[in-house]
Amino acid sequence: MDAHRPAVLAAGFNDFVDWQPCPEDAATGSGTCRGSNRGVGLSGVSFSFDSGRTWTQPTYTGITSRDCPSTAVADCTPHTGPIGTLPWYAENGLISSGDPAVAFGPRRVNGAFSWENGSRLYYVNLAGALNATFPQQEPIRGYLAIGVSRMDNPTPENFADKNAWLAPVIVTERTSATTFEDKEQVWADNAASSPYFGSVYVCVDEYRSNGQGAGFSQTEQVARSRDGGDTWTMKQVRSATANAAKGFRGACNIRTDSDGVVYLFYTHFQVGTPGLGAHTLQKSFDGGKTWTKPRDVIPANDACFNIDQVSGRCVADGGAGARIDLLSMPSVDIANGAPTGADATNEIVDAWGDGSLGLNHEVTRLSHSEDGGLTWSAPETVSLAGDRPIYSAPAIAPDGSAIYLMYEALTDPWRGADMTSSRGYHGIFRRATLDASGSPGAWSTLLTGPLGDIRATYPGHDIYQERVGDYVYAAASRTYGVGVWADASDASVCPDVQDYRAASYAAGQRVLPGAPWPTSDCAATFGNVQIRAATSAE
Repeated sequence: MDAHRPAVLAAGFNDFVDWQPCPEDAATGSGTCRGSNRGVGLSGVSFSFDSGRTWTQPTYTGITSRDCPSTAVADCTPHTGPIGTLPWYAENGLISSGDPAVAFGPRRVNGAFSWENGSRLYYVNLAGALNATFPQQEPIRGYLAIGVSRMDNPTPENFADKNAWLAPVIVTERTSATTFEDKEQVWADNAASSPYFGSVYVCVDEYRSNGQGAGFSQTEQVARSRDGGDTWTMKQVRSATANAAKGFRGACNIRTDSDGVVYLFYTHFQVGTPGLGAHTLQKSFDGGKTWTKPRDVIPANDACFNIDQVSGRCVADGGAGARIDLLSMPSVDIANGAPTGADATNEIVDAWGDGSLGLNHEVTRLSHSEDGGLTWSAPETVSLAGDRPIYSAPAIAPDGSAIYLMYEALTDPWRGADMTSSRGYHGIFRRATLDASGSPGAWSTLLTGPLGDIRATYPGHDIYQERVGDYVYAAASRTYGVGVWADASDASVCPDVQDYRAASYAAGQRVLPGAPWPTSDCAATFGNVQIRAATSAE
């Protein structure tokens, strides 16, 4: 949400729209729909200019395989054509590789940030080299880097113009051959009262080791930019030690208050089924140059009661299920009074999925702080009875008057090896007014999304797994709130895929060759996951 023009919204998402239609040989032989996609991007974008009532995904030009035949991988050669993903990556020797996050900040003119100059949209995502294999060499060392795309003053007239986007910039250039960047988030200091107004911050989980044992090298990095994203300075904010005894930390979130204090949250994961971890907080009072020591502030149960024996992922709906690895991650927002900062309360709200009540009783919990994260309210359950939330996100009005909550949830119990019974799934959008102390009053449900079946989903690279992504998002102005989630109500369950999943789950490994070919063995709507929005705007 653009704090200066709150009716303007942007959303990023993984989109396989430009990939080769699922090749038969890849599907049946390897259980994947990964085709001939060298140079083809994955980072989709959509815009709304009416407070989330309607959205449009623009079409640009770039490298595509969308019109290739689906007979075989070898039958496709990626080429220039229409794309539904970010532009200017292939032209700059890069590939947009998804896992996106977006933020709006003020535009910089003649060295100064001001809302009078308009707004700048920042879109961060994983990025790779156009013609490289893993690990990469140049221009990116390691596995994947973080790239940022930028657009100034998006409008209904210019958002579909490729030239409205600046060329992507690599945020994380100084990495090793074993470095893997993941789960990045972005925030622009959007309150004019801040001494660091206009600064942009990107937090990222950085994995530095190929080790497969109980210990490995992993840390949190924060990159900051003071020139509108042209250049970036990286800062390691905690030690890189991670092991089974101490746990590891990741899945970050980053925000600023009206005084320019930067708040970095991430999950302190612990080993176990489930893992009993915490939300960790670090703060910077000098624009991201230095950081306080990590401090665990809120306990969190990661609800990982079951690990799929084939995918190795935490799952909640049943065998071959959708991963819930980040269910307990902190999703945070601050009432910083943007765009001016004048009416800020600086209340912090944090929402997450939690398994403390046991399997089949997962909930969304919410806690808030009015003293800069020093103390927190007792976590309260804010999801509806009967829902089993996977991912959750809050948004607080800039003046601290209301809070909104977006979450996606399962509606059926754990199915285990049962691949034939329904696995209901939907999105929920809620609202509560905040009282003078910052506590939410009664919650009202603004939208109950259409019910789908999560078995109808899959990631393009693996037919065995279900997948609805790793995030939901929410944003709020003084007058309305909006949320986005991955919706499966238009997707169809494929019996042949369920048979393959059942056989693989029973065998403890993917049964290959012999996986189904979705193009011929499934309805055309198998895997048809949509990104939907809920808005309270009238």
